[in-house]
Amino acid sequence: QEQLVESGGGSVQAGGSLRLSCAVSTTANCRFGMNWYRQVPGKEREFVSSIETSGTTYYAESVKSRFTISQDNAKNVTYLQMDSLKPEDTAMYYCKTVSRDCSSAVCQMLCPLHIWGQGTQVTVSA
Repeated sequence: QEQLVESGGGSVQAGGSLRLSCAVSTTANCRFGMNWYRQVPGKEREFVSSIETSGTTYYAESVKSRFTISQDNAKNVTYLQMDSLKPEDTAMYYCKTVSRDCSSAVCQMLCPLHIWGQGTQVTVSA
């Protein structure tokens, strides 16, 4: 069983929408700070968006106003809603657990930090 799985990618036309999901497999109720990244072959990984345990969100300038990050903490899922997609959004998208808000030993044991998934491919055609 994989600890973290990204899903929701696919192939769409410019102007279309996708919603990516990042699910962490754990029996604990975790509140994660999460980052989304994307990477194109031959280029450095690019920061896309983040959400802190406080709920504060950040976006790269290239996606601001088009992408929205959100969480369903009861399901340990972080979403990236992508609207008005452009060909330059084409990339492999990854998420990562970067922080956690723990109030119990169970949380500390079962809410893993610095975990990556396999990525999900987004392809946008003109």
